[in-house]
Amino acid sequence: MQQGTELDSLFQWLVGLVMPFLSMESRMAALYLAATAVLVYGIWRLRGRRERFLAFALPKSVYFHRSNWLDIKIFVVNATLTISGVMAALVFTPLVVSVVLTLLSAGASGDTQQAVQGWEWQLIATLVMVLSMDFCKYWAHYIHHEWRALWPFHAVHHSAEVLTPLTAGRNHPVFLIIRSVIYSLVLGCVQAVMLFLFVGQVDLLTIGGANAGYVLFNLVGSNLRHSHVWLSYGPVLEHVFISPAQHQIHHSRAVRHHNKNYGEIFAFWDWM
Repeated sequence: MQQGTELDSLFQWLVGLVMPFLSMESRMAALYLAATAVLVYGIWRLRGRRERFLAFALPKSVYFHRSNWLDIKIFVVNATLTISGVMAALVFTPLVVSVVLTLLSAGASGDTQQAVQGWEWQLIATLVMVLSMDFCKYWAHYIHHEWRALWPFHAVHHSAEVLTPLTAGRNHPVFLIIRSVIYSLVLGCVQAVMLFLFVGQVDLLTIGGANAGYVLFNLVGSNLRHSHVWLSYGPVLEHVFISPAQHQIHHSRAVRHHNKNYGEIFAFWDWM
């Protein structure tokens, strides 16, 4: 019986390690990695194919670097914490939604409202959620750079000597906990307001069960943010959207590049 339980636990752990490569909500999903490979192939061709494609896309100096091996180890540790339920226990979004929705309902008039429907409202709700999530990520990122007490936890991420897609998960558990608290508070309030305004039902535009906005973000190069492949959107678009190049600059060792480009999708949080 004990051996069977241990095998079940091992199987669940292995499934948990694989899930980030299957879930559309994960940046590491196979579909997004495939889209990244196509994008890198296009960049390689545009730059004149000066070396073999595999050497350009997967250089040994990057993927066999000790820093990348550490990224893999940290990925396994954080995935194990997620599988164990430790991280999920720290997300209290439903509680915030319930409290705020109760307060809003108590202060509302007795007039009967009509449920809001239609793809236009789905689009608005989707954009609101994308903006809200990015707002949370900006501030979580900001305070870990600007508050001296929190910087050591985020310094783990910036200790990477080379950048690969797995570097995105190179995070200290304390950083993840603080970010989860911010998510729960802000997104809980936003969801409650939308549920109140939309009369109890909020439908987002989704693809494969994931927010369509994030699916698009992941398809157009989110994995290049932590990579050696330079992709800039140009000075105009980069005032609105954070390009992979801007995030690579964020990881620069040069002092003049420090404490810039805190956003994930949108750049206007920084200049606002």
